[in-house]
Amino acid sequence: MHEMSIALAVVDQVAGADRPDGAGTVHSVRLQVGELAGVVSDALAFSFSLACAGTVLEGAELVTEPVPARARCGPCADTWPVGMPPRLSCPGCGGASAELLSGRELQIVSVCWNDAPAHPPTHEER
Repeated sequence: MHEMSIALAVVDQVAGADRPDGAGTVHSVRLQVGELAGVVSDALAFSFSLACAGTVLEGAELVTEPVPARARCGPCADTWPVGMPPRLSCPGCGGASAELLSGRELQIVSVCWNDAPAHPPTHEER
């Protein structure tokens, strides 16, 4: 189950990133997942929740954004949705020299941080 290694890598990347001023914990992580990336979204979500335990991401939501696979034919420049199983021959001219335009993505798009917890008031602030 490589989804666990992906989840651990995402947690490691986010936990090691510079935090915005005042940021405490992570509220959510948005991840683009290409149709051809070979990732099972439910398994990734489960693995992510386990990988977050004991980190600044504990309780964070994983939002996956699917990216459909698209290809372009070299000879005729036609583009088409690749689908699953992948169709890499051109539906327009039948050519077999397709360039994959999208569908292999696996990247962190954004991280939403929670504000840092308010500090207890000092004696002067009371």
